[in-house]
Amino acid sequence: MDHEEAFRLLADAGQSHVLAFWDRLDEAARARLLDQIASIDFAAVAELRGVLAHALAARGAPAADAAAGAMEPAPVLELEGRARADAIARGEEELRAGRVGVLVVAGGQGSRLGFDGPKGCCPVGPVSGEPLFRFHARKVLALGRRYGRPVPLYVMTSATNDAATRAFFEERGFFGLAREDVFFFPQAMWPALSPEGRVLLDRPDHVFLSPDGHGGVLAALARSGALADMESRGLASVCYLQVDNPMVDVGDPAFVGLHVAEGADWTLKVCRRTGPDEKMGMPVLRGGRTAIVEYTEFSEEQRRATLPDGSLRFAYGSPAIHVFSVPFLRREAEAGLPVHLAHKKVPYVDAAGAVVQPGAPNAYKFERFVFDALADARRVRCLAFDREEEYAPVKNREGEKSPAACRADLSRKWARWLRAAGAEIPLDERGYPPCPVEIDPAFARTSGELAGRLPAGLDLAGGILLS
Repeated sequence: MDHEEAFRLLADAGQSHVLAFWDRLDEAARARLLDQIASIDFAAVAELRGVLAHALAARGAPAADAAAGAMEPAPVLELEGRARADAIARGEEELRAGRVGVLVVAGGQGSRLGFDGPKGCCPVGPVSGEPLFRFHARKVLALGRRYGRPVPLYVMTSATNDAATRAFFEERGFFGLAREDVFFFPQAMWPALSPEGRVLLDRPDHVFLSPDGHGGVLAALARSGALADMESRGLASVCYLQVDNPMVDVGDPAFVGLHVAEGADWTLKVCRRTGPDEKMGMPVLRGGRTAIVEYTEFSEEQRRATLPDGSLRFAYGSPAIHVFSVPFLRREAEAGLPVHLAHKKVPYVDAAGAVVQPGAPNAYKFERFVFDALADARRVRCLAFDREEEYAPVKNREGEKSPAACRADLSRKWARWLRAAGAEIPLDERGYPPCPVEIDPAFARTSGELAGRLPAGLDLAGGILLS
C-alpha cells in the first residue's frame, strides 16, 4: 500500500486524521504506518462505530434487569465411583482414536506480572524456573505418549506476541512436541474509538490497537485455518484453557469422556468459590439456558445468598476450562458473536503530536466474549473439580495469584503426589512442603503415574525436580 491508496481508504472510512503527521515521519515510520493501515479491517471499524453510536444513543435509557432475580444456579455434576470410571474410559477411547485437541489462549503480555514478553514465557517452575508454556506443552506431549496418538496443540496469540511466541517455541524445541502438531494463530486487533467514532493514534506513526477479547477465538480459528485443520484431523473435541493456569489437567480423560458421553456442545469445569467476594463468573440458568454471569452483574444480596446449610447459593465459579465439540466451534465461527464495549483510558497524540496519558476514560475498546456462545449451545454440562488440583493462575505481580503464589501451589500439589506415592515429605499446617517440588508432566502426568516411577532416596535439601 502506498500513500495515495492509504489516503483514499482512510477518506472513505472517515479516518483521514490517521495521516495527520505524515510530513513529520521518516521513511521507516511511514512504512510502518502504511503496513498497519493495510492490516486494519476498516469495514469492521465501521461496524464498531455503529455499535458505539447505538450504545451512546441508548445512554440514559432504562437498563435491562440483568440481576439474578431471573436466574438460578446451573446444575453441576460431580463424577465419582462408577460414573467417573465410565467417563475416564470414554475419554481414553477418544484420545486413543486421535479425536482430541488442545487449545491454549495466550494472547497476553506479561507486563502486569513484571515480565517482559508473552505471558506464556513467564517462569513458574518451582525448581526449574520453566515457563507457563512448557507445562501445558509437556502435558500435551504426555497425552500423546500415553495414548499412542499425537494430540495437536493450537495456540492463540495476538499481534503483540505472535512472533515472540513462535520464536520461543522454536528456541525450546517445541518442548518435545512435533512441529507439525503445533498450530499458532493470532486473534484480531481492533482500534479504540473516541466518542465521535475516530480511531486513536498512540504515536504519530501508530494506531492504538487492542485484542478483540477471548470471544475472538472463534473467528480467529476459522480465519487462520486452525478450525479446518481440526476438521481435517478428524477431531471431535477440543480442550480449551488459558495460558496463565499451569495447573490445569490438560486433556483430562474424565472431562473429555463426560463431554462426549453427554453429547454436549460445551462442557465447563467449575470450582467452588472461596467466598462471596471472589471475582469469578458464575454458571447460571437464565431463561432455561446455561450462561456465565460476571461477578459484577450480581447484586450484593445475590452474591451472598446462602442455602439452609449456610453454603453459597451461587457456589461455583468458572476459571475458563472447557471442552468444545468441533462442529459447535464451526457453527459459532460462522454465526459470529456480539460486540461489547468498555469506556477506558487510552493513550493518544494531541494536535501537536505529543503522546497524552489520560487521567480518565476517554475512548471505547471493543471485545467479544466467548461465553455469549453459550446461548447457542444445544447441550451444556458443568463439571465440578478440585481447585487445589487444577487452579493456580498467574494474574498479579505480587500476592494472591502471583507467580510466587503459583509456584507455592504447584509445589504443594506435587508434594501431595509424592506423599501418596510413598515418599516421606513433611508438610506444614497448610499443606506446603519445606522445599520446592516440581514434576515434569512428561515424567508423570498424574499422581497415579508417579506411583510407579518414584525414585528412591529423595533429597529435600535443594528442592525436588523429577523429569
